[in-house]
Amino acid sequence: MKKTILLTFAAIVFLLSIARSQEKHTYQPVIEPCACPVKIDSSFKTRCAYLVVPENRKKNNGRTVKLPFIIVESKNPDKKKDPLLFTSGGPGAGSLGWAVGASRSQIIKDRDCIAFEQRGAGYSIPGLNGPEPGAAIKESYKKNLNKDSMVIEGVKRLRKGLEARGIDLSAYNTDETVSDIHDLLYALHIDSVNLMGISYSGGLMQAVLQRDPSRIRTLTLDSPLPTFIPIDEDEPANFNEALNILFEHVEKDSTDKARYGNLKEEFIQYFTSIGHTPFYISYLEKGTTDSIRVQYTRNDLFDIIQNYFSNPAEVPYVIKELIKGNHHDYVTQLLDGIFSGYRGPSGMRISVYCADQAAYHDEKVLRQLYNAYPYMEGYHINDVYNAMCDCWTYKPINPATKQPFYSSKPALLADGEMDNACRPLYIDMIHHYMPNSHRLLFTKRSHGVGGGQLQPFMIQFLNDPYKKLVSDNKDIVVY
Repeated sequence: MKKTILLTFAAIVFLLSIARSQEKHTYQPVIEPCACPVKIDSSFKTRCAYLVVPENRKKNNGRTVKLPFIIVESKNPDKKKDPLLFTSGGPGAGSLGWAVGASRSQIIKDRDCIAFEQRGAGYSIPGLNGPEPGAAIKESYKKNLNKDSMVIEGVKRLRKGLEARGIDLSAYNTDETVSDIHDLLYALHIDSVNLMGISYSGGLMQAVLQRDPSRIRTLTLDSPLPTFIPIDEDEPANFNEALNILFEHVEKDSTDKARYGNLKEEFIQYFTSIGHTPFYISYLEKGTTDSIRVQYTRNDLFDIIQNYFSNPAEVPYVIKELIKGNHHDYVTQLLDGIFSGYRGPSGMRISVYCADQAAYHDEKVLRQLYNAYPYMEGYHINDVYNAMCDCWTYKPINPATKQPFYSSKPALLADGEMDNACRPLYIDMIHHYMPNSHRLLFTKRSHGVGGGQLQPFMIQFLNDPYKKLVSDNKDIVVY
């Protein structure tokens, strides 16, 4: 009996290996040299090229995508054989500019650095950007139309334009990008690589590891959004948790008790009381001579607060000013951004969020959140949400990609204490599934800790991934 079971199991493994082998050989990824889209220090040897792969691996229609990457080579003759590969977050943010910073970093002294552009983003071909959502949002302010309705109209126009170009929107998702990264490693003959991702691409890199860990040496994840997190259902709570921590710091650290003594209570009272009341501002668009009367709401005030979270120290003052009714300058700044070229979410961002999130989203949970935080009811923190996906073309990603998984691979996990998008809870959850991970909490920082303060820890980690990290900076907690 045992022998029969073993033979059956062996047969299954054999068939799976054949299927995987066949999948790999249905096409060959191609490397096509190209000019560098961004300028790198000329003292470095760089390689710029496209990875050319099928647009949709499930359709044998000959359509391909070109995904640019940049390899910045270390000048060290004794450099490590395992490069660092980075792709950006969003989804939809460009990745190639990272190569410029990498060439100026300390990391390049020991290993090559690779910046890889995700399909549909940045300099990839085709790109899924379009002016339609931004134009529709601008029109909603200009004519005081319902913003949500105009957003949907803009998304429909964008989809129509992209599909008219022959683009298969269902082929732009995490599963396909995971395949792209593995194809890149295969085509470049890289047997060992260190992956780095931020926000959305933190979860993307976990999915790369999940698909096939054989080439993956380490992961560095900055403010990661795990693939198994339903972010639409979490973000209202995440925003509120970040605010609560901010209010705690204000209560403890502020010397101006008269101004900031009851900021949390004042915040809740004010934003509850104004509800969906419309406000109006006389706005002069740059380059025009006639002012227009623009309507705005509580949701716009929340957007203003969110925008300032990149520098949390400024947020208490902004909140206090908004509570006092001093909206004009802040709303003008918000409108300047919208009227001067804001394009709204890209087609790539919509496609990925719809495939990754909307398909697994539960509106009942969101209603529970609004019951818990009534002053945020009707506020879309994310610029992609279910109603947009209802008029988009997408296919949900594989359910297995949405599941957490265990791995013994070493990982460096970092987040800001006041991250208003992806809470430090997420790096704790990843640590649960990746026991050989190190966690860094940057106090008084928000989403995307990156840069100079993270780099020394990255160097320590990349040199010895299993060695416990130590911090001598009281604002960076290792645990």
